[in-house]
Amino acid sequence: MKNKKNIERNKREKYSLISYQELPEYMKDNEFILKYYRANWPLKQAFFSMFSWHNETLNVWTHLIGFILFVVLTIANAEHLSQIADFMTMFIRNFPTSGDANISHNSKGETRLIDQHLQMDITSTNEATWPFYVFLIGAMFCLLSSSICHLFSCHSQKLNLFLVQMDYVGITIMIITSFFPPMYYIFQCSPHWQIVYLTGITILGICTIITLLFPVFSTGKYRSFRAGLFMSMGCFGIFPAIHALVVNWSDPMRNITLVYESAMALCYIIGAIFYVSRVPEKWRPGLFDLVGHSHQIFHTFVIFGALAHYGAARIFVEYRTRFGCDNR
Repeated sequence: MKNKKNIERNKREKYSLISYQELPEYMKDNEFILKYYRANWPLKQAFFSMFSWHNETLNVWTHLIGFILFVVLTIANAEHLSQIADFMTMFIRNFPTSGDANISHNSKGETRLIDQHLQMDITSTNEATWPFYVFLIGAMFCLLSSSICHLFSCHSQKLNLFLVQMDYVGITIMIITSFFPPMYYIFQCSPHWQIVYLTGITILGICTIITLLFPVFSTGKYRSFRAGLFMSMGCFGIFPAIHALVVNWSDPMRNITLVYESAMALCYIIGAIFYVSRVPEKWRPGLFDLVGHSHQIFHTFVIFGALAHYGAARIFVEYRTRFGCDNR
Protein backbone atom coordinates (compact mmCIF):
# COMPACT_ATOMS: atom_id res chain seq x y z
CA MET A 1 0.00 0.00 0.00
CA LYS A 2 2.83 2.33 0.93
CA ASN A 3 4.70 1.53 -2.28
CA LYS A 4 1.58 2.30 -4.33
CA LYS A 5 1.25 5.70 -2.70
CA ASN A 6 4.93 6.41 -3.36
CA ILE A 7 4.49 5.52 -7.04
CA GLU A 8 1.47 7.81 -7.36
CA ARG A 9 3.34 10.63 -5.64
CA ASN A 10 6.33 10.15 -7.95
CA LYS A 11 4.04 10.33 -11.00
CA ARG A 12 2.51 13.59 -9.79
CA GLU A 13 5.96 15.04 -9.18
CA LYS A 14 7.21 13.83 -12.56
CA TYR A 15 4.42 15.64 -14.41
CA SER A 16 4.34 18.73 -12.24
CA LEU A 17 4.66 22.26 -13.62
CA ILE A 18 8.16 23.68 -13.75
CA SER A 19 9.90 27.04 -14.12
CA TYR A 20 11.53 28.57 -17.19
CA GLN A 21 15.01 27.74 -15.87
CA GLU A 22 14.09 24.05 -15.63
CA LEU A 23 12.88 23.81 -19.23
CA PRO A 24 14.78 21.83 -21.85
CA GLU A 25 16.51 24.20 -24.23
CA TYR A 26 14.13 23.54 -27.16
CA MET A 27 11.16 24.82 -25.13
CA LYS A 28 12.72 28.10 -24.02
CA ASP A 29 10.83 30.69 -26.05
CA ASN A 30 9.73 33.52 -23.76
CA GLU A 31 11.94 34.29 -20.76
CA PHE A 32 9.36 36.73 -19.39
CA ILE A 33 6.95 33.89 -18.57
CA LEU A 34 8.61 32.44 -15.50
CA LYS A 35 6.49 29.52 -14.26
CA TYR A 36 3.75 26.96 -14.94
CA TYR A 37 5.45 25.12 -17.81
CA ARG A 38 4.87 21.51 -18.87
CA ALA A 39 7.84 19.61 -20.25
CA ASN A 40 8.26 16.07 -21.63
CA TRP A 41 4.72 15.04 -20.72
CA PRO A 42 3.12 11.90 -22.23
CA LEU A 43 0.40 12.57 -24.80
CA LYS A 44 -2.33 11.43 -22.44
CA GLN A 45 -1.28 13.80 -19.67
CA ALA A 46 -0.78 16.59 -22.19
CA PHE A 47 -4.30 16.10 -23.55
CA PHE A 48 -5.98 16.19 -20.14
CA SER A 49 -3.92 19.21 -19.15
CA MET A 50 -6.29 21.29 -21.29
CA PHE A 51 -8.66 21.04 -18.31
CA SER A 52 -6.10 22.33 -15.79
CA TRP A 53 -4.23 25.59 -15.31
CA HIS A 54 -0.79 26.16 -16.83
CA ASN A 55 0.69 28.92 -18.98
CA GLU A 56 -0.67 27.36 -22.20
CA THR A 57 -4.25 26.77 -21.04
CA LEU A 58 -5.70 29.96 -22.50
CA ASN A 59 -3.56 29.63 -25.64
CA VAL A 60 -5.21 26.25 -26.20
CA TRP A 61 -8.75 27.40 -25.45
CA THR A 62 -8.77 30.75 -27.25
CA HIS A 63 -8.15 29.13 -30.61
CA LEU A 64 -10.08 25.97 -29.82
CA ILE A 65 -13.16 28.11 -29.12
CA GLY A 66 -12.41 30.05 -32.30
CA PHE A 67 -12.22 26.78 -34.24
CA ILE A 68 -15.57 25.63 -32.84
CA LEU A 69 -17.12 29.01 -33.69
CA PHE A 70 -15.99 28.74 -37.32
CA VAL A 71 -17.25 25.15 -37.52
CA VAL A 72 -20.66 26.43 -36.38
CA LEU A 73 -20.57 29.28 -38.92
CA THR A 74 -19.59 26.88 -41.71
CA ILE A 75 -22.44 24.49 -40.87
CA ALA A 76 -24.86 27.42 -40.53
CA ASN A 77 -24.00 28.65 -44.01
CA ALA A 78 -24.15 25.17 -45.53
CA GLU A 79 -27.46 24.33 -43.83
CA HIS A 80 -29.23 27.65 -44.54
CA LEU A 81 -29.27 28.70 -40.87
CA SER A 82 -29.23 32.39 -41.70
CA GLN A 83 -29.72 33.68 -38.13
CA ILE A 84 -26.45 32.06 -37.09
CA ALA A 85 -24.67 32.68 -40.39
CA ASP A 86 -25.41 36.42 -40.09
CA PHE A 87 -23.47 36.47 -36.82
CA MET A 88 -21.16 39.21 -38.08
CA THR A 89 -23.20 40.95 -40.78
CA MET A 90 -25.89 41.83 -38.23
CA PHE A 91 -23.52 44.53 -36.98
CA ILE A 92 -23.45 46.37 -40.31
CA ARG A 93 -26.38 48.60 -39.40
CA ASN A 94 -24.25 50.23 -36.71
CA PHE A 95 -21.28 51.00 -38.93
CA PRO A 96 -20.72 54.64 -39.94
CA THR A 97 -20.70 53.83 -43.63
CA SER A 98 -22.31 56.99 -44.94
CA GLY A 99 -22.75 60.62 -44.03
CA ASP A 100 -21.75 60.17 -40.41
CA ALA A 101 -18.23 59.30 -41.50
CA ASN A 102 -18.20 61.78 -44.41
CA ILE A 103 -17.51 58.89 -46.76
CA SER A 104 -20.64 58.75 -48.88
CA HIS A 105 -23.69 60.88 -49.51
CA ASN A 106 -25.89 57.93 -50.48
CA SER A 107 -26.95 56.98 -46.94
CA LYS A 108 -30.49 55.86 -47.65
CA GLY A 109 -29.42 53.76 -50.61
CA GLU A 110 -26.76 52.05 -48.56
CA THR A 111 -29.18 51.33 -45.74
CA ARG A 112 -31.59 49.67 -48.16
CA LEU A 113 -28.74 47.58 -49.59
CA ILE A 114 -27.68 46.56 -46.09
CA ASP A 115 -31.18 45.46 -45.18
CA GLN A 116 -31.44 43.46 -48.41
CA HIS A 117 -28.16 41.73 -47.74
CA LEU A 118 -29.10 40.82 -44.21
CA GLN A 119 -32.18 39.07 -45.56
CA MET A 120 -30.28 37.04 -48.16
CA ASP A 121 -29.13 33.47 -47.80
CA ILE A 122 -25.94 32.95 -49.75
CA THR A 123 -26.45 29.19 -49.83
CA SER A 124 -29.65 29.58 -51.86
CA THR A 125 -27.86 31.25 -54.78
CA ASN A 126 -26.43 29.91 -58.00
CA GLU A 127 -23.33 32.03 -57.46
CA ALA A 128 -20.16 30.04 -56.79
CA THR A 129 -19.59 29.93 -53.04
CA TRP A 130 -16.44 27.79 -52.99
CA PRO A 131 -14.08 30.76 -52.38
CA PHE A 132 -16.11 31.60 -49.27
CA TYR A 133 -15.77 28.05 -47.97
CA VAL A 134 -12.07 27.95 -48.87
CA PHE A 135 -11.59 30.83 -46.44
CA LEU A 136 -13.64 29.09 -43.73
CA ILE A 137 -11.61 25.89 -44.13
CA GLY A 138 -8.37 27.87 -43.97
CA ALA A 139 -9.48 29.64 -40.80
CA MET A 140 -10.50 26.35 -39.15
CA PHE A 141 -7.22 24.69 -40.08
CA CYS A 142 -5.22 27.60 -38.65
CA LEU A 143 -7.14 27.75 -35.38
CA LEU A 144 -7.14 23.99 -34.84
CA SER A 145 -3.45 23.53 -35.67
CA SER A 146 -2.61 26.36 -33.27
CA SER A 147 -4.66 24.84 -30.46
CA ILE A 148 -3.12 21.39 -31.00
CA CYS A 149 0.36 22.88 -31.07
CA HIS A 150 -0.07 24.63 -27.72
CA LEU A 151 -1.58 21.52 -26.18
CA PHE A 152 0.91 18.85 -27.28
CA SER A 153 4.18 20.70 -27.95
CA CYS A 154 5.27 19.83 -24.40
CA HIS A 155 5.54 16.13 -25.32
CA SER A 156 8.97 15.89 -26.95
CA GLN A 157 11.47 17.89 -28.97
CA LYS A 158 10.58 16.09 -32.20
CA LEU A 159 6.84 16.62 -31.81
CA ASN A 160 7.40 20.17 -30.63
CA LEU A 161 9.23 21.10 -33.83
CA PHE A 162 6.63 19.40 -36.03
CA LEU A 163 3.66 21.07 -34.32
CA VAL A 164 5.29 24.50 -34.29
CA GLN A 165 5.95 24.20 -38.02
CA MET A 166 2.34 23.11 -38.60
CA ASP A 167 1.24 26.12 -36.60
CA TYR A 168 3.16 28.38 -39.00
CA VAL A 169 1.74 26.49 -41.97
CA GLY A 170 -1.75 27.04 -40.56
CA ILE A 171 -1.17 30.79 -40.25
CA THR A 172 0.12 30.94 -43.82
CA ILE A 173 -2.82 28.93 -45.17
CA MET A 174 -5.27 31.20 -43.36
CA ILE A 175 -3.65 34.26 -44.93
CA ILE A 176 -3.74 32.69 -48.41
CA THR A 177 -7.35 31.55 -48.16
CA SER A 178 -8.43 34.93 -46.78
CA PHE A 179 -7.62 36.39 -50.19
CA PHE A 180 -9.97 34.05 -52.05
CA PRO A 181 -13.39 35.65 -51.33
CA PRO A 182 -12.41 39.29 -52.02
CA MET A 183 -10.18 38.51 -55.03
CA TYR A 184 -12.69 36.12 -56.59
CA TYR A 185 -15.84 38.21 -56.14
CA ILE A 186 -14.43 41.72 -56.59
CA PHE A 187 -12.62 40.79 -59.81
CA GLN A 188 -15.12 38.22 -61.02
CA CYS A 189 -15.82 40.38 -64.06
CA SER A 190 -12.07 40.61 -64.76
CA PRO A 191 -10.88 36.97 -64.56
CA HIS A 192 -7.31 37.84 -65.52
CA TRP A 193 -6.95 39.92 -62.35
CA GLN A 194 -8.38 37.03 -60.32
CA ILE A 195 -5.61 34.84 -61.66
CA VAL A 196 -2.89 37.45 -61.12
CA TYR A 197 -3.75 38.21 -57.49
CA LEU A 198 -4.68 34.69 -56.36
CA THR A 199 -1.62 33.21 -58.04
CA GLY A 200 0.55 35.91 -56.50
CA ILE A 201 -0.58 35.33 -52.90
CA THR A 202 -0.43 31.55 -53.36
CA ILE A 203 3.18 31.67 -54.60
CA LEU A 204 4.12 34.04 -51.78
CA GLY A 205 2.45 31.68 -49.29
CA ILE A 206 4.27 28.62 -50.64
CA CYS A 207 7.60 30.46 -50.36
CA THR A 208 6.74 31.42 -46.78
CA ILE A 209 5.89 27.81 -45.87
CA ILE A 210 9.11 26.48 -47.42
CA THR A 211 11.14 29.08 -45.52
CA LEU A 212 9.48 28.37 -42.17
CA LEU A 213 9.98 24.62 -42.53
CA PHE A 214 13.68 25.18 -41.83
CA PRO A 215 14.02 24.36 -38.10
CA VAL A 216 16.21 27.38 -37.38
CA PHE A 217 13.31 29.76 -38.14
CA SER A 218 11.16 28.12 -35.43
CA THR A 219 13.33 29.48 -32.63
CA GLY A 220 12.54 32.53 -30.54
CA LYS A 221 15.46 34.36 -32.14
CA TYR A 222 13.48 34.64 -35.39
CA ARG A 223 10.20 35.78 -33.84
CA SER A 224 10.34 39.16 -35.62
CA PHE A 225 11.38 37.49 -38.87
CA ARG A 226 8.33 35.21 -38.80
CA ALA A 227 6.02 38.10 -38.02
CA GLY A 228 7.61 40.03 -40.89
CA LEU A 229 6.91 37.20 -43.32
CA PHE A 230 3.26 37.03 -42.29
CA MET A 231 2.94 40.82 -42.43
CA SER A 232 4.47 40.88 -45.92
CA MET A 233 1.82 38.43 -47.08
CA GLY A 234 -0.86 40.66 -45.62
CA CYS A 235 0.70 43.75 -47.21
CA PHE A 236 0.44 42.05 -50.60
CA GLY A 237 -3.28 42.77 -50.27
CA ILE A 238 -2.62 46.53 -50.51
CA PHE A 239 -2.23 46.28 -54.30
CA PRO A 240 -5.55 44.56 -55.08
CA ALA A 241 -7.24 46.68 -52.39
CA ILE A 242 -6.23 49.92 -54.12
CA HIS A 243 -7.17 48.41 -57.46
CA ALA A 244 -10.59 47.40 -56.11
CA LEU A 245 -11.22 50.85 -54.61
CA VAL A 246 -10.45 52.54 -57.92
CA VAL A 247 -12.64 50.17 -59.91
CA ASN A 248 -15.54 50.32 -57.42
CA TRP A 249 -15.18 53.91 -56.22
CA SER A 250 -18.82 54.81 -56.85
CA ASP A 251 -20.17 51.57 -55.43
CA PRO A 252 -22.24 52.06 -52.25
CA MET A 253 -21.05 48.73 -50.84
CA ARG A 254 -17.45 49.95 -50.90
CA ASN A 255 -17.74 51.61 -47.49
CA ILE A 256 -19.18 48.57 -45.72
CA THR A 257 -16.54 46.14 -46.94
CA LEU A 258 -13.84 48.75 -46.30
CA VAL A 259 -14.88 48.96 -42.64
CA TYR A 260 -14.77 45.18 -42.24
CA GLU A 261 -11.43 44.74 -43.98
CA SER A 262 -9.91 47.70 -42.13
CA ALA A 263 -11.06 46.12 -38.86
CA MET A 264 -9.47 42.83 -39.91
CA ALA A 265 -6.16 44.50 -40.81
CA LEU A 266 -6.13 46.48 -37.57
CA CYS A 267 -6.75 43.35 -35.49
CA TYR A 268 -3.95 41.45 -37.22
CA ILE A 269 -1.49 44.34 -36.90
CA ILE A 270 -2.25 44.85 -33.21
CA GLY A 271 -1.96 41.11 -32.61
CA ALA A 272 1.40 41.01 -34.40
CA ILE A 273 2.68 43.91 -32.29
CA PHE A 274 1.84 42.01 -29.10
CA TYR A 275 3.39 38.83 -30.54
CA VAL A 276 6.71 40.50 -31.34
CA SER A 277 6.98 42.87 -28.37
CA ARG A 278 5.95 40.28 -25.72
CA VAL A 279 4.08 42.98 -23.85
CA PRO A 280 2.80 43.05 -21.09
CA GLU A 281 4.86 40.21 -19.56
CA LYS A 282 8.02 42.02 -20.62
CA TRP A 283 7.09 44.82 -18.22
CA ARG A 284 6.30 42.56 -15.26
CA PRO A 285 7.87 39.12 -15.69
CA GLY A 286 5.92 36.42 -13.86
CA LEU A 287 2.75 38.48 -13.33
CA PHE A 288 1.08 37.35 -16.57
CA ASP A 289 2.25 33.73 -16.61
CA LEU A 290 -1.27 32.28 -16.50
CA VAL A 291 -3.54 35.06 -17.77
CA GLY A 292 -2.94 38.10 -19.92
CA HIS A 293 0.39 37.45 -21.61
CA SER A 294 1.11 38.55 -25.16
CA HIS A 295 0.43 35.28 -26.96
CA GLN A 296 -3.05 35.04 -25.49
CA ILE A 297 -3.76 38.61 -26.60
CA PHE A 298 -2.36 37.77 -30.04
CA HIS A 299 -4.70 34.79 -30.28
CA THR A 300 -7.69 36.93 -29.35
CA PHE A 301 -6.96 39.52 -32.03
CA VAL A 302 -6.50 36.77 -34.63
CA ILE A 303 -10.03 35.54 -33.90
CA PHE A 304 -11.47 39.07 -34.05
CA GLY A 305 -9.68 39.67 -37.35
CA ALA A 306 -10.95 36.40 -38.82
CA LEU A 307 -14.51 37.23 -37.77
CA ALA A 308 -14.27 40.68 -39.36
CA HIS A 309 -13.10 39.06 -42.59
CA TYR A 310 -15.95 36.56 -42.34
CA GLY A 311 -18.40 39.48 -42.31
CA ALA A 312 -16.72 40.99 -45.37
CA ALA A 313 -16.68 37.64 -47.17
CA ARG A 314 -20.43 37.22 -46.76
CA ILE A 315 -21.01 40.67 -48.20
CA PHE A 316 -18.73 39.96 -51.17
CA VAL A 317 -20.60 36.82 -52.18
CA GLU A 318 -24.05 38.32 -51.52
CA TYR A 319 -23.24 41.44 -53.50
CA ARG A 320 -21.97 39.52 -56.52
CA THR A 321 -25.00 37.24 -56.29
CA ARG A 322 -27.38 40.19 -56.41
CA PHE A 323 -25.70 42.30 -59.07
CA GLY A 324 -23.54 39.97 -61.15
CA CYS A 325 -21.22 41.81 -63.52
CA ASP A 326 -23.79 44.35 -64.67
CA ASN A 327 -23.49 46.77 -61.74
CA ARG A 328 -21.18 49.46 -63.03
